[in-house]
Amino acid sequence: MPKPIPYWHVDAFSARPFGGNQAAVMVLDEWLPDDVLVAIGGENLFAETAFVVRDATGEADWELRWCTPTYEIALCGHATLASGHVLLTRDGGDRITFRTRKSGILEVRRDGEGYALALPAIATTADTAANQAEAIRLLGAEPAEVWRSELGYNIYLYENEAAIRALTPDIRGLEALGKDQFIVTAPGNATDIVSRVFVPGGGVDEDSVTGSAHAVLTPFWAKRLGRDSFTAHQASTRGGDLTLQRDGERAWLGGPCVTVVEGVFHL
Repeated sequence: MPKPIPYWHVDAFSARPFGGNQAAVMVLDEWLPDDVLVAIGGENLFAETAFVVRDATGEADWELRWCTPTYEIALCGHATLASGHVLLTRDGGDRITFRTRKSGILEVRRDGEGYALALPAIATTADTAANQAEAIRLLGAEPAEVWRSELGYNIYLYENEAAIRALTPDIRGLEALGKDQFIVTAPGNATDIVSRVFVPGGGVDEDSVTGSAHAVLTPFWAKRLGRDSFTAHQASTRGGDLTLQRDGERAWLGGPCVTVVEGVFHL
């Protein structure tokens, strides 16, 4: 007989359906084989599916893993926020912690009408346009600066929001460069900063709202703005707004979530 698995479809970093970034959240009794988790991610076809299992070590409340439609990843912000939303709504409480395999202990707290998510603040170092010549050609416009993390995050700084919105990257070309995130950013109009994020090598041509990218953008922009708290907008088709705060080695990302589907996944 098929095994029923509790399932939620959440729009994260959005207060209304059809906005923000979609994530599936699935609560498991125990871990399924790795290939099955990836197959479920492919079945759901969201940027990420989050899987949670009660943590037996006492280090956190839950264990947490994430899969794209094609592979398991090391860090996902919006699906972590969605997981916190689901479990705090279902079980009550004001905060919840997750033990992850490659990103340490993550935390989600209630914050007004929404939530705040603590991720590791990811530092970048200056790169050169020459080193990134192929990616820049594929993005379609020369940035003012290029920065990179060894974890696979690339930042391309442009002059203004109009330049970000005008980009029409060669997505299949970027896909051939691997699983890196290609993050384009600039000062925003209605928000302090604006960005778009492309991860075609990971099965996500353009992400809607990317938590992990903002864990990179938080320390990057805090230094430029000269303050630790500011606002952000990801200018995807669905779009999403976030509050960002640098707190030592952590980046706090704030925003609402809305559940649009609750049901059972039969495996």
